Amino acid sequence: MEEQLNPLEVSNAAPRRNLRWLYTLPVAFALGFAVAYFAFAVPLQKEVNSLKNQLAQSNQAVDVPQQVQRYDVPVDDDPAFGPADAPITIIEFSDYECPFCRKWHLEVWPRIQEEFGGQVRLVYRDFPLYGLHANAAPSANAANCAGEQGKYWEYHDGLFTYEGGYSRAAFEEIGKQVGLEMTAFTQCLDENRYKDEVEADYAYAADLGVQSTPTFFINGLALIGAQPYEVFRQVIQMELNGEIPR
Repeated sequence: MEEQLNPLEVSNAAPRRNLRWLYTLPVAFALGFAVAYFAFAVPLQKEVNSLKNQLAQSNQAVDVPQQVQRYDVPVDDDPAFGPADAPITIIEFSDYECPFCRKWHLEVWPRIQEEFGGQVRLVYRDFPLYGLHANAAPSANAANCAGEQGKYWEYHDGLFTYEGGYSRAAFEEIGKQVGLEMTAFTQCLDENRYKDEVEADYAYAADLGVQSTPTFFINGLALIGAQPYEVFRQVIQMELNGEIPR
């Protein structure tokens, strides 16, 4: 449940740091095993599915791994929803045209908010899949333009709930729906004002080793793909309980 960029496009965008592993935590901790995933590695989907099946069939407590990789991913000035001092920070690298990103925001994020409320802060960082989605970067620019008027999250939600393909007309329609002052908004669109900022987010993520959307960092713990709510709930609860090594 993720969309991947062509590795050649990633490698041309920015040099990667020599990270050893990018850990995913879907059901790994419940089984005492972290599934490794990194940019050019072969996705371990069969192993992930096997772990999910084992978890579904077992209610027994198991050991948590003694060492877990955490990544220091900065928040910078990126849009954030939730208290700055929340004990859980989820940093998401996402693409507005990615169907799995849309699914996560419509189905999983509302349940996280409902159960954990102010304990979780969501930070959205742009990772438009340039080779796949022609309007991913323009939609990211549009959301940031809306942010100038304090309407980032309303516009963000409007993009993910919009029925139909993105276009300049669609961006303006969503802007009207969320109550933007349209003269300032359209000027921002015309200037492509946040082009450099969107590209900087992309370059940082590519350098880190991200190559698919959505990719999440939960207090620095990497989780790849639009995993089910139960996966996020498990990781968040274990992190709140102090059960995951630091």
